[in-house]
Order: sequence, then structure tokens, then C-alpha cells
Amino acid sequence: MEEKIKEFVEIVEASENVVFFGGAGVSTESGIPDFRSTDGIYNQKYKYPPETILSHSFFLYQTEEFYRFYRDKMIHRDAKPSVTHMVLAELERRGKLKAIITQNIDGLHQMAGSKNVIELHGTVHKNNCMKCGQFYDLDYVMNSEGIPKCSCGGVIKPDVVLYEEGLKDQNLSDAIRYVSQADVLIVGGTSLVVYPAAGLIDYYQGKKLILVNKSATTYDCRANLLINDSLGKVFGALQK
Repeated sequence: MEEKIKEFVEIVEASENVVFFGGAGVSTESGIPDFRSTDGIYNQKYKYPPETILSHSFFLYQTEEFYRFYRDKMIHRDAKPSVTHMVLAELERRGKLKAIITQNIDGLHQMAGSKNVIELHGTVHKNNCMKCGQFYDLDYVMNSEGIPKCSCGGVIKPDVVLYEEGLKDQNLSDAIRYVSQADVLIVGGTSLVVYPAAGLIDYYQGKKLILVNKSATTYDCRANLLINDSLGKVFGALQK
């Protein structure tokens, strides 16, 4: 494994066009639970399955129950950027990393200092009134009782892509453009089972596809470099 990490460092250092595509595993090292692991949100017991609660229709018809779960399980205000977040931000400052494409909604990449972040599934830090479009920050949502309401009386909805909702066209097209033009594509901390996000790998045309994930994925056979280890350990090697 040490040889693979050494090769990872050499590839990244030799490139000026790196793109990173990451999932929940990027933020687990910041203390944010993922969805599908043994201890993940989807393996916990609730009144309704999390997939149901986090759907568009559930939000519309059982909004208060949605917000009870959302505030309790989806918001992690004490989380701080991990080593991976910080190293990615540094790679961007050095001009090597061109874009971060993330499935996460926590905003930790921006907190670490990254600028060009494509949030495929939205962010908890943006919330808008469904009636008039007025913007509200996370503090407003968290400090509201029950269903957060706009001054106009409309219901406020997080700018998060729920089940039954599609990805924003602009985010998807931007992600495809960066992936297709990348010299090095690093995919980390994702099980690659959520589509259409996982399908982004199909647009990569280079020969330096690096997969970093603790468990196996269906894309492992396509990787030019496969590292089954923690992201913190792998990216931490770039700090040395």
C-alpha cells in the first residue's frame, strides 16, 4: 500500500490538471456519518426509512417530520475540514486542482478554502422560500421552530437535491466538462452507486484514474491506480 500511495503522490505532483470527485467518505473523517456503511444513516432505525424522509414528496406532504429528521441527522455544525479537505484546497491554490465535484452537502470544502466546488447534491447553507425565492442561511433554518417560514408566509426549502429531484443542469454539465478534460481524475470516498453522479467517470478520457476508497466499488477494474485505504492517510502523504 505504501508503494501505491507513493505512486499517487508522484502522479499528482507531476500534473497541472487534476480533478477530484468525492462522496461521503471525504467527510466521515470530519465526524459526519455516511449513508451506506454499517453505522451509516441508512442502517439506523427511524419511523420512516431515510430514503422516504429525504424525498421530494415527503418534504411536500410531511414537512415538519422532514425537518425534524433534517435538523437532527443532516446538519453537523461542529464539523471541521479534514486533512483531505485541506490538502485539496492547497492543491487548488497551487494551480494543480481545477475543480472539486462533490456529492456532499456540508460545505466543508469551502470552509477549507476551496473555491471551485461543484455541489452536485446542493448545500445545507443555502435555503430559499418556495413562494417568493427569498434566501435564508442555515442559522435561520436551525433556529426556526417546526417548519421554517419566510416573511411572506411561504415554506423555506433547503437547496439540497432530494430523492425524486434531478440534479441541476448547470452543475452536471460543468462536472462533465471538468472530468472530460482532466489529466488526472481522483475519485475518493464514494461507493459509486448513486446515479447520475457515479456515471461521471464514464466521461473521463485520460489514463490516470485514481480510486481511493476503503471498500470495493464496481469501478475498481477501471482504475489505473486503486488504493483501498483512508483518504486522510493518502492525501496526508501530499503534505510531507
